[in-house]
Amino acid sequence: MRTLELLQNKQILVLGLGATGLSCARFLTSQKFDFIVNDSRVNPPGVQRLTELNPQAQLITGRWDIQAIAAADVIIASPGVDINISDISDNRKAGSELIGDVELFCQLSASKIIAVTGSNGKSTVVSLLAHIAQYCQIDAALAGNIGVPALDIVDEDKDFVILELSSFQLETMASMQAVAGTVLNISDDHLDRHQTMENYREIKHKIFSMSKRRVVNREEAISQPNDFSSADISFGPGVPAPGQFGIRETKGIRYLAYGDSNLIACDHLPIVGQHNELNCLAALALGHCAHWPLHNMVQSLVSFEGLDHRCKQVASFDGIKWVNDSKATNIGATLAAIAGLANGNHKLILIAGGDGKGADFNELKPALSQVDQLITLGKDGHQIAALTANAIEVETLQQAVQASRKLARPGDMVLLSPACASIDMFNNYMQRGDMFIAAVREMS
Repeated sequence: MRTLELLQNKQILVLGLGATGLSCARFLTSQKFDFIVNDSRVNPPGVQRLTELNPQAQLITGRWDIQAIAAADVIIASPGVDINISDISDNRKAGSELIGDVELFCQLSASKIIAVTGSNGKSTVVSLLAHIAQYCQIDAALAGNIGVPALDIVDEDKDFVILELSSFQLETMASMQAVAGTVLNISDDHLDRHQTMENYREIKHKIFSMSKRRVVNREEAISQPNDFSSADISFGPGVPAPGQFGIRETKGIRYLAYGDSNLIACDHLPIVGQHNELNCLAALALGHCAHWPLHNMVQSLVSFEGLDHRCKQVASFDGIKWVNDSKATNIGATLAAIAGLANGNHKLILIAGGDGKGADFNELKPALSQVDQLITLGKDGHQIAALTANAIEVETLQQAVQASRKLARPGDMVLLSPACASIDMFNNYMQRGDMFIAAVREMS
């Protein structure tokens, strides 16, 4: 671990006492730094654990403490804290540092970094990279927006750290020097915090300026750097140029390909849909930039089991393909799922709806032409239902499953891909997905 000059003899304030805030508290305590923790919630979830960890740590709850913010030399903000609200932005003193835990990690860690962001697919890609690393016997850790908080592994001597980065984390980052980084895609998400798509895009694109090699989605202009060139490694659904990754069809069989070399038949991949083919290509491109052996990486793909609640088929005995994509909490994720799974061989029934967080659902309308029946629920379900004729509106997820079962025949597909957050009806997308699975199993 590198030196801690940034924190020496400084007034340190940690904003937020969730998993990230507790990780910061653990790290600061281990390094014997004094610090204050501030959370606007009256009873944040980490109070008891902070007391056990460091009884001397000062904790302020129930408000953003203007005096503590004004006095701080270094503010370490959790990703869930909106650093642009006036209580924080208007009260910082001149010269104070505002960083996140991942930025502090990047300043202190000597491990090589592979960095991944995007509106959709980033958890799948980083988990796939971790799986590939294990198969290739590369000592790697998964951290950031998934896995362990970054500071929990800052003193571990890993060959690589694979970072999943949200826009909230990138907002407070400046010094990462990743071996390779990518913006997988960008779609309408988190605009309740970032306000405009341009601002959201600018934050996501910070990853490119902090990466030595850039892996670029060549099919999506909004996710490409302004100076995108042949010097970058790209991936996409089309036939790849030399040195790039893509899809090639040979004798009617579609393959993941690198240049003019076919790597693996798409039908042999354990995760389904064109969007997951692109996720595999992105992971291979990132590993290639890190000089991981391409042959071994390709071999590892067939044993990847995928992530829960991400286009994962639910076992049933009725001959219907029930697909749990509860993690599709924005429109872009649902568009990807429909594009990847719709085909003329089966009827596609889509269950969607929840809290749209101010999204423009009109973006869904063209894709709904590939959906045979739309079933909606939740806070903004009526907005989605209005996009197409004959949509069925229900009150509960159980009712949605029951309605789907009446309409589907063996070989048809029922896709839960809400295009919305779950917080209007569930604790989180995992609970939503688990309830879908339970309802399917009860029905079948």
